[in-house]
Parts: sequence; C-alpha cells; structure tokens
Amino acid sequence: MESQTIALPSPLELTLELTDEQFFQLCQENRDLKFERTANGGLIIMPPTGSETGNCNSELSFQLQFWSRQNKHLGLAFDSSTGFKLPDGSDISPDAAWVRRDRWDALTAEQKEKFAPICPDFVVELRSASDSLEKLRAKMKVYIKNGAKLGWLLDRKNRQVEISRQGSDVEILYSPVTLSGEDVLPGFVLDLSDIL
Repeated sequence: MESQTIALPSPLELTLELTDEQFFQLCQENRDLKFERTANGGLIIMPPTGSETGNCNSELSFQLQFWSRQNKHLGLAFDSSTGFKLPDGSDISPDAAWVRRDRWDALTAEQKEKFAPICPDFVVELRSASDSLEKLRAKMKVYIKNGAKLGWLLDRKNRQVEISRQGSDVEILYSPVTLSGEDVLPGFVLDLSDIL
C-alpha cells in the first residue's frame, strides 16, 4: 500500500473554544509551533520560520533591544516568541514589539508572566516567503485598532515597508535604508541593510 502525504495549509486556521488558560497551556506544551488566536476564537497555527527570515528577525530584535537597553526608563522590547492579549480578545505575537515602561509597570506580576493583557505601543511584522501580504496587513490593522501607536510591516520580497500609525493612512516606502522610531521610540533608527 502506497503511503500518502496530507498537506495542510500554512498557516493552519481552526476554530476552537479555549479559555485563556487553555490557550496558554496549548502554547506552552507545543513550543515548536507558534499559535495565535483571533478575537472571534479562531486558532492560527504557524510553522517555525525559515532560516533566512529567522536571521533577519534576529537582527531586527537585536537592534530594538540594543536601543531599548540604552533607554530602559522608556520601556521594554520583546521578541517574536512573546504573546500579547489585545483588548479585542486576540492573542497575537508580533515579530518584534515595544511597550512603554509606565504601561508595563501598571500590569501585575501574574499578568506579565503569561500573555500580558496589553497592546504594544510599537509592533513589527517581518514578511517571510510564505506569508500572505494581505493577512499581515489585516494583522497590522488589528494592532492599530487595539492601540498600537506605530507599526512596521517589513516586506522583504518587494523591498518595501508599510508604516501604520494611529489616525493616519498607511505610508509605503520603497527600498528604505533606515526607519525612524519617530516620537514613539525617540532616537531609535532601524538599519535595514541586513533585513530588507
């Protein structure tokens, strides 16, 4: 008998009713996969990133963390393995994020230990070869709707950046060399030479 391979869509989207605690446990017990949850309870299962995207994401996180460490009093940086519980009920993991110190300090120790119930002030999504641009754009809208002040969608495939801000239309930059953190991340400049 010939064996057959079943191909599942990537990312795989399911609808499951899980409590916040059950969702957190699912993520903890399956660390080789990345899970997100939409506001209406849809479960999204994503595979690990490819090596090239992982390297670019590491560079992005390094630059953000380096700036954040020099400006500890302003806030904290987070990497792609961090989940946040947004006000609309979504549980999402940006590729990089930053939260103002006063907002972070207002959370309890227990809230900080799980998926913090807060929308980051700044988020980044780095498009991998298999990512749908439309889905990433929709995800960026969710961040902005939930309170993110600044969001960058880095599209390596098309060498462009889409900048989302509260109360503004999306700005598209083609082949930028650097990006400014504007007034959200004062003094932060992302060098894109090893990312785009």
